[in-house]
Amino acid sequence: MSGSPNVEQTLEARVRPLVDGFEVRRVLPATERRMVGPFIFFDHMGPLSLAPGRGMDVGPHPHIGLATVTYLFEGEILHRDSLGTEQEIRPGAVNWMTAGRGIVHSERSTIAARKAGPRIHALQLWTALPLASEKTAPSFQHLAERDVPELGVGGTRLRIIAGSAFGAVSPVKTLSPLFYVDAQMERGAALDLPEEQPERAAYVVTGRVDADGTASGPGTMIIFRKGAAARLRAMERSRVMLLGGAPLDGERHIWWNFVSSSRETIEEAGRAWSEREFAVIPGDAQELIPLPERIGKIR
Repeated sequence: MSGSPNVEQTLEARVRPLVDGFEVRRVLPATERRMVGPFIFFDHMGPLSLAPGRGMDVGPHPHIGLATVTYLFEGEILHRDSLGTEQEIRPGAVNWMTAGRGIVHSERSTIAARKAGPRIHALQLWTALPLASEKTAPSFQHLAERDVPELGVGGTRLRIIAGSAFGAVSPVKTLSPLFYVDAQMERGAALDLPEEQPERAAYVVTGRVDADGTASGPGTMIIFRKGAAARLRAMERSRVMLLGGAPLDGERHIWWNFVSSSRETIEEAGRAWSEREFAVIPGDAQELIPLPERIGKIR
């Protein structure tokens, strides 16, 4: 917790393994804090460089009860899913995948990136779905870089990735009120986070910012108190992700790649994946990521 009148707490990213020696910095969920608005998962990968011929390969794996949003700063990733989607994502574009009652996808380096030696720097967040949408039909949205709304506020360039903020609205369709914004701040710039949503946070990607007298650097998430002033000041040129929204309608459980209001639903999804009852990805039905052998506690 924080002693600041405006900052409720700060979270430091923890290193977690992904696949084949790849690591990510995970912020949410944390012991101290599980969610910010509907956001229940926050991973930061890179920046990292791989040798020519190598690549990132996150094989086919399932999701339920959530929506993923993938956003790149560097590199390119090929997304495929069980709806038949095949979409490359590049810096500044947005991939938003709603799992609903169930979807399978994979994320891999492109052929071109493998030849050159991939450079990867990306974020992937998940939002938990409202009760009425937990078992909705799965869907996929891609927003090209040129279609992401941009505006300037003082010395800050803002890109509205999802939701609404600063008087702009992203074309991405979400299932709950939220905002997710890429803020590139010049040194000395000051920025107030949107007031419309009760839960608000800022994650420092690069640089250093001050929030209510506390300085934070890369890998730190600053969570503001409800109803309090939420102002950032860039102590140097910085890139900060702003996120938040309304709390969801009830508790959500999370285990592995599954999110649900029901522990039984998560257990059933695990069984269905083990018995190969999920739909397959056309052209990418091998190298399935197995259900973890050791089933941890469904939180």
